[in-house]
Amino acid sequence: MVRYIAGLVGVGFVAALLFALVGSISGLFNDPQPESAAATLYKHPKELELESNGFMGKIDVAAAQRGFQVYKEVCSNCHSLKHVTFRDLRKIGYTEAEVKKIAADWGTKQQVQDPKTGDRSERANVPADHFPAVYYPGQGNPPDLSLITKARHDGPAYVYSLLTGYAEQTPELLAKHPDAKTPDGLYYNPYFPNLNIAMPPPLAQDGQVTYADGTKSTVAQNAKDVAAFLVWTAEPELNERHGLGLAVLGFLLVATLLAYGAYQSIWRNVKH
Repeated sequence: MVRYIAGLVGVGFVAALLFALVGSISGLFNDPQPESAAATLYKHPKELELESNGFMGKIDVAAAQRGFQVYKEVCSNCHSLKHVTFRDLRKIGYTEAEVKKIAADWGTKQQVQDPKTGDRSERANVPADHFPAVYYPGQGNPPDLSLITKARHDGPAYVYSLLTGYAEQTPELLAKHPDAKTPDGLYYNPYFPNLNIAMPPPLAQDGQVTYADGTKSTVAQNAKDVAAFLVWTAEPELNERHGLGLAVLGFLLVATLLAYGAYQSIWRNVKH
């Protein structure tokens, strides 16, 4: 009986292998399905050089401050930074007085509720507050940007490419890919996965932001700086973490040398 069951199992296994083999071979001779416009026209993010790149990269404080200015003047009307507090800005070089002013002057106030009456009211932001959330009642809210460079593949490069990637659809492109035509109310951007995005180009022209440090303001510079800022919001302890990593590597190197020295002087001639 056992041999009979084992034989049936073996036959079933061989049949499954034959079925898979036939399916694989038939797939080689079938005409391949044409790729969709999204699969054909989608572009992978551009290369973006930031000081934070690499194993021992660090946050460029000047770039992060410029990026915050771009976020404040361009992005903050639509996108939240709910995981960042105003006082965190001190880590990129703002003084306590500057942080207090930034918080107090922020356009969206804090919503508070009286614990006794349940009444809701607004108050000015203070440094300990998180950046107020942005809401669109009855609509899908734009993504929060606090962790966007961690949530997207090639995060900083993705942000930069998306902001600089808006383009017009040429007649030649539409003639070749008629299904790529962007619907009304959307915008063509080949760095967005389905090519069509609801967000209008936020960085529409050079000089849109006047940098406080005098850096020349271009769309590419604005996009690069806000990407650098969002690298920091996603990992505000990056400098400290990389510094600690270097110290740990140094410790391990010294410990290894000491262990090797101990072996040479004490244990090398000890027979097992």
